Amino acid sequence: MKKQIHLNGFIQNSPSPHSTGLWKYEKDQGIHHNQLSYWTETAKILERGKFDALFIADVLGTYSVYKNSHKPAAQHAVQLPAHDPLIPISAMAAVTEHLGFAPTISATYAQPYALARQLSTLDHLTEGRVAWNVVTSYLESEAVNLGLSGRLQHDLRYDRADEFLEVVYKLWEHSWDDHAVIHDKEKDSFADPDKVDLIHHQGRFFDVPGPHLVEPSPQRTPVLFQAGASPRGRNFAAKHAEAVFTKNHSLDALRQYSADLRDRTEEQGREPGNVLIFPMILPIIGSTEEAAYAKYEELTNQVSYEGTLSLLSGHTGIDFSTYDPDQYIEDMETEAVQGNLDMYAKDPNKKWTLREAVKNHGLGNGTVRFIGTPEQIADKIEEWAIQGDADGFNIAQTYSPGTFREFVDYVVPELQKRGIYRKEYEAKTLRENMFGKGNAHLPDNHPAKKSGVLSK
Repeated sequence: MKKQIHLNGFIQNSPSPHSTGLWKYEKDQGIHHNQLSYWTETAKILERGKFDALFIADVLGTYSVYKNSHKPAAQHAVQLPAHDPLIPISAMAAVTEHLGFAPTISATYAQPYALARQLSTLDHLTEGRVAWNVVTSYLESEAVNLGLSGRLQHDLRYDRADEFLEVVYKLWEHSWDDHAVIHDKEKDSFADPDKVDLIHHQGRFFDVPGPHLVEPSPQRTPVLFQAGASPRGRNFAAKHAEAVFTKNHSLDALRQYSADLRDRTEEQGREPGNVLIFPMILPIIGSTEEAAYAKYEELTNQVSYEGTLSLLSGHTGIDFSTYDPDQYIEDMETEAVQGNLDMYAKDPNKKWTLREAVKNHGLGNGTVRFIGTPEQIADKIEEWAIQGDADGFNIAQTYSPGTFREFVDYVVPELQKRGIYRKEYEAKTLRENMFGKGNAHLPDNHPAKKSGVLSK
């Protein structure tokens, strides 16, 4: 059997979050992100395309590194406004049956006790279709608006995230027994109290006695996504994640990333296939190759240069307003998103000037473009999946939701014709659609299963 490819749609609750300035493009509907119809239509498109999930990015602050001001971000809609990623999920679930939802929530600022309740509630309401993209927030503006004096150091953020996950694992996996809910009317017992346990967590960052506020949901623990690019981030993903989101300029870079992550996953005592690798791609589809490249030029002309400078400065933590546009981007360490800096500073195939990086970053946050006919794009997807050891792809957009609609209408049938993409969903829960029917819960080798015996 040929390798089977998985797909997620990549979106954010903002006007044109990943193709800066495209909110003004005539085919873009991103300004309607504040309306439920935008979300329900997007969900129905992706379910028609048999996508695993809608992956919803998020930030809790403004991109204000550039010129030390939020104003360029406000002017050019650089992920501002930024609406909540969780709230549209129930509406989307009501108009779909199989599509999963992977909101981004920061383990740096959320509280595990409250977040466990939110995601368990959504997993119940969606009948097991919820994931969580675990992030450690990088924007200084997030920290100061959430009561801190400044952004936490990189490794400290991961220390907190490690313990955060330990707490939610105890709540999701160990607080309620599988048979705690009994609905015994004669004994006036909704649940057996001897099967609902405290977790008694006491740690460096959190003291959470428990118990969990929600009975076990269809998946118990939501599917866990992560996108760390630094060595510490990759180790975190290898330990906890079931799927990773990555950005790579080239097939060779993806190949190296995949091999490294598989090795790290094995070092954590897990199977290499326990973590699915999802590189992000930006498809630009035309009836001919020439038409596709003409579309690419048209879309590139819609990109906001200053808006992208604001975005790239926020992504890297470097104020590029002080740089010459023709200055090369140098290799350096950042407390923001190391991967977004490394894309330009550590590219083995090219030295990037700031001007070139901005032009590249403006469409799809700098992700690789697959430009061409549906057949050519399917060729690239198949090549990257096999030679790059990718399990699937996060599909970014230029204009929303038109990019998704075109991909579903033209590329998905080509993938299905080749026998590398499903024609029907296999199961109901998101984890089963990703890992196979019968796998609604985390495998036994996952650290969530090893949180120990809890006190009554």
